[in-house]
Amino acid sequence: MGFSYTKLFKLLLDKGMKKTDLIGAVGLSSATLAKLSKGESVSGEMIEKLCRYFLCQPGDIYEVTTDPAPKK
Repeated sequence: MGFSYTKLFKLLLDKGMKKTDLIGAVGLSSATLAKLSKGESVSGEMIEKLCRYFLCQPGDIYEVTTDPAPKK
């Protein structure tokens, strides 16, 4: 099982933000940003921070996929 954060990245585009803007705006680390970019799991606390920042629900940020996260 993997995760797709395509919805989050589309939300960023819609807001005119870059992925790296989340580091300051939400307080996530570069390691967490890398996990999001690779489709890996992140903590529920981080999902909550993103939801609070964007005033949305978790389903607006990510989807659970049946395919494993790609290995790089």
